[in-house]
Amino acid sequence: MRNLKKIPFSALLYLILVIAPAGAKSFGRYAEEITPNNFSGTDSERIRQAIRTASGTTNLVRIPRHNANGTNIWKVDEAILLPGDMTVMLDNCTIQLSDSCRDNMFRSDNVGAGIENPVWNKNIHLIGVGKVVLRGAGNPRSTGDGARQLTLDPDAERQKGNWRVSYGTDAARPDRKQTGDWRNIMILIAQVDGFSLKNVRIENSHAWAVSFERTHNAELSNISLYNPEEIEIGEKKVKVFNKDGIDLRQGCKNFRIHNISGFTGDDFIALSSLDVRRALNPVNGSLHSTMVTRSRWYGPEDDTEQIFITDINCESICRAVAIRASDSAGIHHVYIEGLISKETKGQGGRHNAVLIGGKGYGELSQPGKLNNIYAMNIMTDGHSAVMVEAPVADCHFMNILYSGHQKEVVHYAMDRAEMKNITEINLKKVND
Repeated sequence: MRNLKKIPFSALLYLILVIAPAGAKSFGRYAEEITPNNFSGTDSERIRQAIRTASGTTNLVRIPRHNANGTNIWKVDEAILLPGDMTVMLDNCTIQLSDSCRDNMFRSDNVGAGIENPVWNKNIHLIGVGKVVLRGAGNPRSTGDGARQLTLDPDAERQKGNWRVSYGTDAARPDRKQTGDWRNIMILIAQVDGFSLKNVRIENSHAWAVSFERTHNAELSNISLYNPEEIEIGEKKVKVFNKDGIDLRQGCKNFRIHNISGFTGDDFIALSSLDVRRALNPVNGSLHSTMVTRSRWYGPEDDTEQIFITDINCESICRAVAIRASDSAGIHHVYIEGLISKETKGQGGRHNAVLIGGKGYGELSQPGKLNNIYAMNIMTDGHSAVMVEAPVADCHFMNILYSGHQKEVVHYAMDRAEMKNITEINLKKVND
């Protein structure tokens, strides 16, 4: 037993999940281990075939480092759809979106274009072993959120005053959609109960790296993000916008987010529960949204709650952790512990370690709808350590070191008399 304790976790996982014991079962003509190298076709087709074969049998697919086509990279032309009760083990592999792909890299199979009545899915796991890289396209067809107009020259458009733009080779093509949407998100999980994503590095997604909608009981850990708002196309740098890291949209509950590091061109982690009924999409499966499910708030079931965020080390242009709610939508019981965040210099001073409230997303959050937010053990610079922009209740801030250019560690952007039960313990401004 003592010897087993010395074996690295990744090696144990490989032994348990991959190496079949003597006399192991086979399923049809496939051995118990199922990999895309068992099949023929494009990389996307082979991965999809492997998942279909494993579903209901082994419920496990291993994507290895070596591709049977002779390369050490897997190029994805369309989303890898993940059914329930499925584990995909990413074994020291590199997966990249192809230049012809205008889709997610991974998506739960219960949602997608035209799926108006998605059913709930359960128990989906993406587990990395060793060095795993998930990478955006070298020259993407589309980037940015659902409000971004595609262009080949974002800088030129912004100089004309057109700010809601983002790069994409589909720009100006009459047969192609000219704005971004949820397909630009690298990993998109919606209406899933039980999900995990572990030990991966995500580089240059086309919008947000990972997004969840109405997902319960999820664990994200040991994830590295590199998601700047600029990518190189040949010798030219072009702008790609709304490059969040991890997003939790309407109705996400019971999340553990642990040991996440890296750089993002927008919010590093964002929790959003928005009640903007006139502006948001009321249907599922629409391509005119950054959400694949309905983006409206329909009641407490769409509140986000019980979110545990620990051991975060990040640099970002905007917020390290942004908690935004509007009108009657709610976010509550969020615990942030162990956060080191750094402002990207020269980007307009928008950085906060923690933002609570958020303006510009409909009506101001109703009193107390944002409640029980706990933020502790934080080191940061930027505009302020904590920015509060809503009439929150039962929020507590403790053990914060702030080395930015403002005087206040916690900045209240409205009258504190409208807030209830706010405590501050051991907040220090350093390097004055």
